[in-house]
Amino acid sequence: MTLIDLYRIAAEARGLAAHELPLAERAALRDRALPVMWPGYQVPAGTERAEDPVEIVAYDPAWPARFQSWRGRLAGALGEAAMRIQHVGSTAVPDLPAKPVIDVLVSVLDLDLEGSYVPAIESLGIQFRSRDDLHRYFRPFSGLPRDVQVHVCVAGTNWERRHLLFRDYLRTDESARDAYLAAKLEAARRWRDDRIAYADAKTEVIVRLMQRAESWAVETGWRARRSLPPPGPGLRSPRPPQTPARVRRGSSAPR
Repeated sequence: MTLIDLYRIAAEARGLAAHELPLAERAALRDRALPVMWPGYQVPAGTERAEDPVEIVAYDPAWPARFQSWRGRLAGALGEAAMRIQHVGSTAVPDLPAKPVIDVLVSVLDLDLEGSYVPAIESLGIQFRSRDDLHRYFRPFSGLPRDVQVHVCVAGTNWERRHLLFRDYLRTDESARDAYLAAKLEAARRWRDDRIAYADAKTEVIVRLMQRAESWAVETGWRARRSLPPPGPGLRSPRPPQTPARVRRGSSAPR
């Protein structure tokens, strides 16, 4: 069951469509449901900010340069704590319209050692917003433009692999980009005021495209681990890949 399924159950009893459920009621359902849907999910107190509406804009050729700028700042702040800093999400796919927010994936050795990366990322104005068993999520502090978001995961895990595979597959397959764009536009139309529901609404098409991406990975020999840099001085080698016992919808699907 997805978050939108819960919205629908609550809305139908009142003769409403899921997206017509008042936002405050959706937020209350979300706060109760996410810790169950995403094991380990927690939101630190005092990290709220006003919801920015979901807006899909034309691809901007400046996005790669914006990522490189953030990559440099993150690399400087994190030092050896960052095993890999990658551009993921739709802004990493040429010609794909997207929300004008750069998604950055930072891979570390140990997700639980938050002291090794949380203060460094927050020093750049990007606030630690949530944690779950598979990753940590950061977005700009309230009052700053929402132009970047950072996802931290463990190097070599399935969470990391899926996001890199989805990005690389979309870069190579025009029909996959078209299908994903159609899902994004419809999700943005219906869930403009609810970013988590917007992401949830894309789950079905992402699952379908990930099946195609896995076949493409086998056919082409694609391997995420090939692009892992060797450990720097004083660093241990990455942990072996950790595959969850089951895929949880929403928790492991690319955003």
